This record gives sequence, C-alpha cells and structure tokens, in this order.
Amino acid sequence: MPMKAAMTEIWEPEVSVVTPAKTLGDAPSDAIILFNGTNLDQWVKQKDHSQPAPWKIVDNDYMEVVPGSGGISTRMKFGDCQIHIEFSAPDEVEGSSQGRGNSGLFLQNRYELQILDSYNNRTYRNGQAGSIYKDHAPLVNAMRSPLEWNTYDIIYTAPRFKKDGRLDAKAKITVLHNGVLIQNNVEISGNTYYIGLHDYPSAHGDDVLSLQDHGNKTQFRNIWVRPL
Repeated sequence: MPMKAAMTEIWEPEVSVVTPAKTLGDAPSDAIILFNGTNLDQWVKQKDHSQPAPWKIVDNDYMEVVPGSGGISTRMKFGDCQIHIEFSAPDEVEGSSQGRGNSGLFLQNRYELQILDSYNNRTYRNGQAGSIYKDHAPLVNAMRSPLEWNTYDIIYTAPRFKKDGRLDAKAKITVLHNGVLIQNNVEISGNTYYIGLHDYPSAHGDDVLSLQDHGNKTQFRNIWVRPL
C-alpha cells in the first residue's frame, strides 16, 4: 500500500499549551516561582530545613547573601528541570580569584554550577563563573560587570540509577549565560567536592536546589523552575 501523508501525522494527545512570558527571562505560565523579590517563603536554611532562610531581601527586588549565615535550600525537591536564575556580584569589588562574588547553585543539593564574579577576574578555568565546579569549564566567559545582572538558563537532566543502586546514567546539564551557550549537554562527573575527584557515592531521587554562602554578598532575583 502506498504511503499517504496522514499515516505520519500524530494528532492525539494534543500538545499542552503554555503561555510564554511577555518579557525575556520572566516566568512562563507553568513555572514554579521560587523568588520574585517579595519573600523567601520557598526557601529554608540549608543545614536545618525547620529554620527560615537567613538571607535578606533588599528593596523588594532581590535577595542578598548574609555572609556567615549559611546556604539556603528550596522547600520543594526537583529532578529533571528547567531553571532561570539571575545574579549579581556585590557592587563593591573586593578580593580576587575565588574570593570575589562567590556562590553556587547546587542541583539536587549535590552538583554545583559555579557563581562567581569572573569579570576581569582570573581564576582556575574549571572554577570560574559557569563552570560545573572542578568538572567542566564553561565554553566561554560571558560575565557582565558587578553593576549588572547576569542570567543562567539551565536545562538539567538528573542522574539515573539501577534498582540495585548502581549508576545507570550520569546527570547532564545545558547552560546559557546571558543568552550565550556555555555548557552544551555535558555529563556531570558526580558530587561536587572541593578536594578530590567527583563521584556518585549512592543512589538518590529528587532533591532540593541550594544556593551557597561563600562569604560574599552575592545577590539573586527572578528565580523560577519548570519540572520536566
């Protein structure tokens, strides 16, 4: 029987409708808003989830790390997801290398996408802004100045584990930094460690997103996520 065009047309189920944001970077209709400048209700203290997030909100616009207070984590847990986050280094430039505007976004509370003031600030390539910390250096340095806001748009695929707990597939990540592709579906080697090789020591499921307190007053705004 000869092929007809209709034989390769799939009509059902119909693709779901999502209303895109009117402004670039704003959340689409199906996104979970993690921070919009008004409160930290979606966040808790990283080391004690019974405690509220200890960072401060400035001008009903952005949150700022309170150095020494510890990192913060989302109340909700996520696996595969799309994330949008905006960040800025402290307005006053202090320190150098890893001591300048340092923070980090931890996927599933384990795998760090580095946040750093890498504007005219040399450091080791797999530790600069946009790196999967001490794993994959970014393809390019797309950092804006400390007086400007940066964006990360992330597509994250969680690792898969076999029934017996062994690793089946590594986590993968794609990152656009200020609209520039800097991580292209790279495999994450495992848990982020400051010292030693990264690995997957145990199986796990969905987990929280975390932001790091590294002693710098790094700022964040407009954070949303879409579970995939």
